[in-house]
Amino acid sequence: MQRINKNVVLAILTATSSLFLLFQLYYFKYYISAKTGPAFSKFKGSFTSQESTQWRVVKNFLSLVSSHNVPVYLVDSLVLGLLDKDLEQLRSSPDSAPSKCQYFCNHADVTTFALLDKIWEHKGSIFRSAEKMGFQWQKYEGRDPRLEGMDNLSGTEIPLHYIFKMASHMIHLVVFYERSGNYLWHGPLRLKRNMDRKFSPFRRLQFGRHAGAYNRVELLLVRADGLKVQIPKDPSQFLKEMPHSKFLECRYKEARSFFQLYPDDISLEGIEFRKKAKSLLHMAASTLETLGIPFWLSSGTCLGWYRQCNIIPYSKDVDIGIFIQDYQPDIIAAFQKAGLALKHKFGKVEDSLELSFLGDDVKLDIFFFYEDDDHMWNGGTQAKSGKKYKYLFPKFTLCWTEFVELKVQVPCETLNYVEANYGKNWDVPLKIWDWKSSPSNVQPNGVWPVDEWDNVIQLY
Repeated sequence: MQRINKNVVLAILTATSSLFLLFQLYYFKYYISAKTGPAFSKFKGSFTSQESTQWRVVKNFLSLVSSHNVPVYLVDSLVLGLLDKDLEQLRSSPDSAPSKCQYFCNHADVTTFALLDKIWEHKGSIFRSAEKMGFQWQKYEGRDPRLEGMDNLSGTEIPLHYIFKMASHMIHLVVFYERSGNYLWHGPLRLKRNMDRKFSPFRRLQFGRHAGAYNRVELLLVRADGLKVQIPKDPSQFLKEMPHSKFLECRYKEARSFFQLYPDDISLEGIEFRKKAKSLLHMAASTLETLGIPFWLSSGTCLGWYRQCNIIPYSKDVDIGIFIQDYQPDIIAAFQKAGLALKHKFGKVEDSLELSFLGDDVKLDIFFFYEDDDHMWNGGTQAKSGKKYKYLFPKFTLCWTEFVELKVQVPCETLNYVEANYGKNWDVPLKIWDWKSSPSNVQPNGVWPVDEWDNVIQLY
């Protein structure tokens, strides 16, 4: 048997190994890289440490939306917080090359962007391109609340959220819509029955557990980690809004049922009162916004929103609440400057403060709320006797809603709030009302000393 030359065998093995290595390189370049996308290439000479999956996926996503003229902006709280700290530097040196990945390499599972619905077209081409780049994606729809009302409860399905997934990272794209109260709204993320519940860690998403409302934002283009990205011009303000953005829709279905039992007041007097009350509420909101004082719908005005999605025509006033820690001494002067006359001032900042203004024959009552260990309360004063009253409420937080074309706050725990004030029969109209005895949560709170009356009981 002929002997095999060892050198020939070694040469064959070397050549075979080289060919296999070349095949692997070719396969990776033309197949694997096509699926993962061009953003998985290194950022030339900038980062000393290894690039993170997050940075590569974000770069891919920004390349995708840029090529389809889809103007997204960053709303991710973690990244925005980091950018906010370096905002002046990013503005002054926009083209400086980063020495390391500072913002998009924090090993997060999700990076969140936003999109204003009216400035893009729902073209399927972007999703086909996303799939070619290696993205998996899902769309989440919900009813359009802007089309709902007393006469239309069905709504129309609109896109609310998109999630793009590549490798181990996800891009959450939140769709914002303009509402008539001059603000931006996003809907909740709800899974349909046939949707893949394992597609994304939904519980860890910053947006989507509930609907949210935000002020309009101006955008700023910055370069971060070598990526051009739009962010809110004032990131700190946007970040302040996030924890308090929860939004509650008016309950049109329940309101329609209410009016079937108790027909609405469509008299000229009722219509005129609602018109004046709406104008007064808008004026109050504008005045308090100028002062930077948050407020919410209280008492009968809150009941009207929750029960019938409108102002109660026989209430004869507008009621709002303010936490006492937000009180400012110049609040009276601000309302007077807006054209409202001070009707009375009861109590003092330390105890049971209450203000009442009059504008166009409609009264605006401002109740200041105090917090104790297990409840909140506002006070009342009877002018002729000096008797004090206290109205107890379970502790509550504040949510946004839209009421008479105004973005305004209400207690998130609205039912508890309304029941405390009006009892279990809050859904039955009661036109005869005594503020000293009718509320379910009223209790005596002593009497003002006579020598304090000039300060705590002021009538105008």
